[in-house]
Amino acid sequence: MNSYKNTGRLAGFLLLFLILTGVFAEFFVRQKLYVINDSFATTQNIIENQGLFRLGFVSDLVMSTLFFLYAYILYCIFKPINKNISLFLLLCVIISVAMFCQNALYQYSVLELLVNENYSKAFNTEQIQTLSMFFQNIHSKGYFVNQIFFGMYLFPLGYMIFKSGLVPKIIGVFLMLGCAGDLVSFFDYFLFPNHESVFINNITLPADIGEFSLCLWLLIMGARDPKLNRN
Repeated sequence: MNSYKNTGRLAGFLLLFLILTGVFAEFFVRQKLYVINDSFATTQNIIENQGLFRLGFVSDLVMSTLFFLYAYILYCIFKPINKNISLFLLLCVIISVAMFCQNALYQYSVLELLVNENYSKAFNTEQIQTLSMFFQNIHSKGYFVNQIFFGMYLFPLGYMIFKSGLVPKIIGVFLMLGCAGDLVSFFDYFLFPNHESVFINNITLPADIGEFSLCLWLLIMGARDPKLNRN
């Protein structure tokens, strides 16, 4: 039992730190530097806060690395219960991490355009700002593309939790609902780009609840021993 508890707590710590690095990159970097529909203000913010921009970029990549390590720990936890589903979970995360790292390069391309003279001298100010907004826009869309495999990772995770009872089954239910929410969000974003509704804006909430709940449970309780679990 101690082995499962300790491994579960390790997964909880990895999940906690990947959440923290992701929150920092999104809310303390991008939300601070990017001004919606204002390319001039955005480019000025990036130029004047290059250190913060680079820190956000590195935080995104640290988050991706932690996500991979976290998924591998989950694979080790669930492998004795169902190897094939555990492997599917790990593969979804591997693809998601690769897509996320590639997408991060679009974000970094903005800084390259603004501060690398080999590029900035080839374009006038208006062109640089337009290209900068283009790469920012592609970077934002990349998140929605990544929701395919991120959402697909949530379902096997939720299913394995629900079937094994290593953590409370209700968390597994939220994660499986989160999978559906992420996929619906993906299709809505690209098929109905002008569609706005309170329901769609909050459709990924079950995934957030499931992941935060899982993080807290693993940190405090670890994973249950499947031999002792009867729920």
